[in-house]
Amino acid sequence: MTLDVITSSSLTPKHGYFCRAGGISQGIYAGLNVGLGSDDNRSNVLHNRSLVAEHLGVTLETLGGVNQIHSPNVHIATLENICDRPPADALVTNQTGLALSVLAADCAPVLFADNDSGVIGAAHSGWKGALSGILQCTIAEMIKLGAKRENITAVIGPCISQVNYEVGPDFMEQFTHENPDFTGFFINGLGDRFLFDLPRFCLHQLRSNNIGQADWVGHCTYADEKRFYSYRRTTHRDEADYGRMISAIVL
Repeated sequence: MTLDVITSSSLTPKHGYFCRAGGISQGIYAGLNVGLGSDDNRSNVLHNRSLVAEHLGVTLETLGGVNQIHSPNVHIATLENICDRPPADALVTNQTGLALSVLAADCAPVLFADNDSGVIGAAHSGWKGALSGILQCTIAEMIKLGAKRENITAVIGPCISQVNYEVGPDFMEQFTHENPDFTGFFINGLGDRFLFDLPRFCLHQLRSNNIGQADWVGHCTYADEKRFYSYRRTTHRDEADYGRMISAIVL
């Protein structure tokens, strides 16, 4: 089956937000599960990852990632450390031939590029990472590598949308404690529940850093089971595990 890959016209480097179609995983992982931390058959996961690498024109050994921990930590990727997978939630590089990737299944995958300076980045931005500054930290590390703030483009991939992201009052309080204006990213749900707008919050964090352009490709991972894995959908169904999707960019 052909891979289902979403791209953005705003990003010039080779990139893709890979959906779940086209892989060999079965059962609850059916499709292109690339999560090495999942309980899927490891050989299936590695095969799926090789399909992604082939699509991007790199080797599996140069498809870099991190051990995602919902942090503001950013890894500077080089040819020597591309396979290290340190505890972090973003990668940046100015070296050609390296594919930077992050995994997600409702969280926001964000790809970055400064074409003029030849610097790229990839970030995994769940609510914890977004609130603690993972997107701002990624931009800062790109600038250290030679990027210019006004030339950076960032594009958010498929993630859970507000209508499907129900949270409790304690969740909202963590945001309003940081900044009372963050109430604007919540609307009332049922009872004492609220609905949180993750993609719009990520856009706010990006645009507040005065980069050249920030967009969201759209698509709700929770709402479209055929195209996307979803941690929250799996949780609501009390399933044992879930697949992970990959988003990647390469100079």
